[in-house]
Amino acid sequence: MSEADDPLVNGKAPSTEGRDPAYFSYYAMLQHQQQNMLQDTVRTSTYRSAILLNGPLCFHDKLVLDVGAGSGILSYFAVQAGAQKVYAVEASQMAEKMRKLVESANTESEALAKNTFLKDKIEVIQAKIEDPNLPIPQVDTIISEPIGVLLIHERMLESYLYARDTYLKPGGTLFPSTGSIFLAPFSDIALWTETMGKARFWEQSSFYGVDLSALYPDAKDEMFGMPVVGCFDPRTLIAQANPGGYVVDFYTISLEELQDMTIPFIWQASYTGIVHGIAGWFDLHFSPPPSVPSGNTIAMSTGPAAERTHWQQVRFLLKEPLAVNAGQTIQGWMRCVVNEMRSYTIEAEIMVGEGQLTNPTIPLTSIYNLDFNRRRGKWRLHEQTYNYNYYPQSDNLFRPEYNCLYEPEHPIDTTVVVENNFVDDNNQFII
Repeated sequence: MSEADDPLVNGKAPSTEGRDPAYFSYYAMLQHQQQNMLQDTVRTSTYRSAILLNGPLCFHDKLVLDVGAGSGILSYFAVQAGAQKVYAVEASQMAEKMRKLVESANTESEALAKNTFLKDKIEVIQAKIEDPNLPIPQVDTIISEPIGVLLIHERMLESYLYARDTYLKPGGTLFPSTGSIFLAPFSDIALWTETMGKARFWEQSSFYGVDLSALYPDAKDEMFGMPVVGCFDPRTLIAQANPGGYVVDFYTISLEELQDMTIPFIWQASYTGIVHGIAGWFDLHFSPPPSVPSGNTIAMSTGPAAERTHWQQVRFLLKEPLAVNAGQTIQGWMRCVVNEMRSYTIEAEIMVGEGQLTNPTIPLTSIYNLDFNRRRGKWRLHEQTYNYNYYPQSDNLFRPEYNCLYEPEHPIDTTVVVENNFVDDNNQFII
C-alpha cells in the first residue's frame, strides 16, 4: 500500500482540523440540534432513562463532564439526577446558547428565573476537550453523545476517549459505556439498479456530440463508493447479523484500536438470492463500571427492526452482486480506518462458501482475479447518499419472493455451528 493510499500515514491518524470549522458551524445551529437530535425521542429518552435510573449511584453528588454538550440536554438530565456540578464542554457557538439557558436559572430575580433546578450547577466551557489547561477537575462521570453513522462517523469518539484518559477518576462511569456494530448481507435490486443507472449516464458515447464513456469506470467507482444512509426493510436481509455484534468497549478501547478496526463476520444465508451489499447499524449500552455492580443497564438499538432514530442505518453496495444459496456460509471482514474528513475509509471482503480470506491490509488495487464467489469493495463513510423510500407497513400478505428472496424447500438446520477460523477468542481478526 502506498503512502497516498494509506489513511494512516506514517502510523499517525490524519488530522481533522481542516474540517473543524464546517463541523462546528453545523452543530451551532438550533435547527440541527432540534431536528436531528432533541426530537429523536429514542435517543433523548434513552439517555434520560440511563442517567436518571442510575442517578443515585453514578450522578448524585458527583462531578460530571459532558463532552460535546451541544444544547446541553445531557447536562440538564445530569442535574436532574442529582449531580453536584456539571462541566459542559462545547466547541461550537451552541455553547453561547446553552449559556443563556444556564444564566436564566442564575438570575437574581425570582420572577425572571427559569429552570431554577439548574442554578449554580452547570459551568459552560466553550472549547474543544483536547484544548490544554481547561478548568476541569477529575470527575466521577462522563456523559456524551459522540456517535455518528455506523457508530464511528464524525470521529467524536476520539474526543470521548481523550476525556476518559484525561479527566475520569479511576473506576468512574462512562455513559455510553459500549457500542456494538452489526453487519448483515442484504438484497435490494431497486437500490442497486438505481445506483447503476446513475453510473450509466457516463457511458454515453454521444452526449450532445461528446463521448463521455472514458469517465464511466470512474463514475461507477464513485456511485458505488457512496454509503447509502436511510432506513430499510429488515425483510431484505439475506441472513441475520452476528449475535452481539462487534463490541466497542469505551472503558477499555485504545485510541489506536479505534482508528483502525477490522470487523469479522460470518453468516448463514436464510434464503437463496442475490447479495447486493452489506448493511450496518449499531446498538448503544449504558452500564455503570464494575465498581458499581448494582447499577441499571439501559440499551438502545438503531437496527432496521427497531424504532427509527436520526442515525438510521447504512448500506454498502457491491459493484458486482454475489449469488448465494440458502444454508450457505457467507464470511468476510470490514476494515474501518480513519481519514482526514472526520470519518472513515472502509474496505470489505465478502465470500460465499469455504476459502481463505485475503489480508485486510492489502489494498484493493493490488488484488487481481478474485474468485467468482468473492467480492471486495471500498467506500468513504463521509461521502454519504440518502435513500428514504422505506416506510414500515403492516403487511400480512408479504412474502420473501417479493424481495427476490427464495425460501429453501426444506428448513435450514440453524443448530449447525459454523466454524469461524479467522477470529480469536477476543474477537480479533487473525491474519
